[in-house]
Amino acid sequence: MTAATQQENQTVPENELANGNGIYGKEGVIVPVVNPPVDIGVALCPCDSDAVPEILKSISSFGDDPSLDNDNTRLGLLAKARDLVRALETPRETMIKHCWAQPGCYTAITSCYNLGVFSVLASYGGRPKKVTEIARILRTNPEVLTRLMKHIAAMGYIKETDPDEYAPTNFSRSLTIPIIGDGYPCLAGGAHKSCSKFPEYMAKTNYATPTDVQAGPYQYAFNTKMNMFEYMQSNQPLGKQFNHHMGGYRQGRPSWVDFNFYPVEERLIKGMDASPDAALLVDVGGSLGHDLQEFRNKYENAPGRLVLQDLPIVIDAIQQLHPSIERMNHDFHTEQPVKDARAYYMHSVLHDWPDDVCKSILKRLAAAMKPGYSKLLINENIIPDKGADWQATALDMMMITLFSSKERTKSDWYRLLESPELGLKVVGIWSVGNGVESLIECELK
Repeated sequence: MTAATQQENQTVPENELANGNGIYGKEGVIVPVVNPPVDIGVALCPCDSDAVPEILKSISSFGDDPSLDNDNTRLGLLAKARDLVRALETPRETMIKHCWAQPGCYTAITSCYNLGVFSVLASYGGRPKKVTEIARILRTNPEVLTRLMKHIAAMGYIKETDPDEYAPTNFSRSLTIPIIGDGYPCLAGGAHKSCSKFPEYMAKTNYATPTDVQAGPYQYAFNTKMNMFEYMQSNQPLGKQFNHHMGGYRQGRPSWVDFNFYPVEERLIKGMDASPDAALLVDVGGSLGHDLQEFRNKYENAPGRLVLQDLPIVIDAIQQLHPSIERMNHDFHTEQPVKDARAYYMHSVLHDWPDDVCKSILKRLAAAMKPGYSKLLINENIIPDKGADWQATALDMMMITLFSSKERTKSDWYRLLESPELGLKVVGIWSVGNGVESLIECELK
């Protein structure tokens, strides 16, 4: 290796290399060597014992009987509780939790969900049930079921009431609701292999940013040319389960149609075209119609058509939707058939695609918009530069491993939406707090 190549690949300061604190790693890149080595004792002490007194003080500030109906109070207390657990755990315990406990728990929950265990647990008023009773009802192997349920209980997700006897929790009861429970087999069968294979994929690509939607981490892991949506829809019931999972993801989260979020009356309804066939809101890639249903419920007297667009396999899966909401088969990679709508709306669509594909999608919408009248509403996460919420960063990890895409920062969104070739401009961003999806409003320039 030449001196010039060594300097180019350097990842530690020159003075560190001079002291011998560098080795050649993969592709000749210099990586630091910890000198002196970290003692194993570090892994056996609390991760951050110094922080514990301050965390306890913060928790006590919530009082003896905090109002958990107040979401800000609940989330604040929950954040401090997580801080306390992380501070008290030893690094060794955290490692075992990540490598064994959490993957094992996901495996056990998914297996029990597929069997119908949680429905049996919740039946007959949720009275405690022996594993042998559950196994008899489900006609399954009690020996394996005993081991699965013991770990789920050890993780705190069902209650152990006696040896090999369990009762449900609110969590396990919720798993009987398809939009909550279906996420487990859906992601186990159609997503998580991509996550586990991601480090291997990145090593093979020399850690280049994934942007290829046809040959990315997902295609590598599943040995397919399909994207995740195509794969799941081609391998039912994964597609149906994924639609349910998206419904569960949206439950309990602040919505842009809430009266304290986006000024719907002022920004959309005011100035609406009075023609009988005028479209008020077109939900592009709107899945089963959850958002339009919520809009209809909260603005039942709003004028204009509400149009739900998605692929036929999704539209055909809709079981309940207000009859006034039009169902339309549409692929957003093709020309937008509804012209001059008051607003075109996309919820968690663009985060599934890298910038070049997003621009293609946005061009179709911009071409359908009426200057000075139509709006484009983007309902997505905006990752802050500091202090990002764990739910948003977790979703970003899913985006990079599943779609070769990403959750975007504010500057990312401006750079994408105001790309010269689109002819769009951002006129406002509405949000109600970190960890909550924002609404970005755009118009034609």
